[in-house]
Amino acid sequence: MTKARLATVWLDGCSGCHMSLLDMDEKILEVAKVADVVYSPLVDTKDFPENVDVALVEGAVSSEDDLEKIQRIRKNSRFLVALGDCAVTGNVAAMRNLFGVRAVLDRSYRLTSVPAGSPPDQIVPRLLSRVRPLHEVVAVDLTVPGCPPSAGVIHHVVTELLAGRTPDVTDLTRFGA
Repeated sequence: MTKARLATVWLDGCSGCHMSLLDMDEKILEVAKVADVVYSPLVDTKDFPENVDVALVEGAVSSEDDLEKIQRIRKNSRFLVALGDCAVTGNVAAMRNLFGVRAVLDRSYRLTSVPAGSPPDQIVPRLLSRVRPLHEVVAVDLTVPGCPPSAGVIHHVVTELLAGRTPDVTDLTRFGA
């Protein structure tokens, strides 16, 4: 039996969804029996591979790098899951939309940590004019709200998808919890 190919991705977010994924504890072994993790911040793969069966994407799209990455992920993934409130709505990352890129860079880099005269865009990826949830830039097959979704919800979603079923998470999740 060929194992499914599973990827997890962290864009602009806090990694809380990946922490919940790890909170599955020994249930991760159940997933490992039927899927290989082919890309993740938890493994050493540098480039997003082709032919991914399920991609769990945490975080919002806030930089040109994020935009390029999510487009590559969508192109190479059969099923894409927006995992957590940042991926679904933009959430905390999108708070910068209230201030604009220049003000955020001035406050975060020019006034605090970057040597005088060094443009932040030489240090950090170029920011988009506004932070966007995944569905605004690519097609999303399933949204799983929560900040972060619980380990139990993530396990349910992953095992259902790997079994070929699309889970209904309506009664299992809610925004902010």
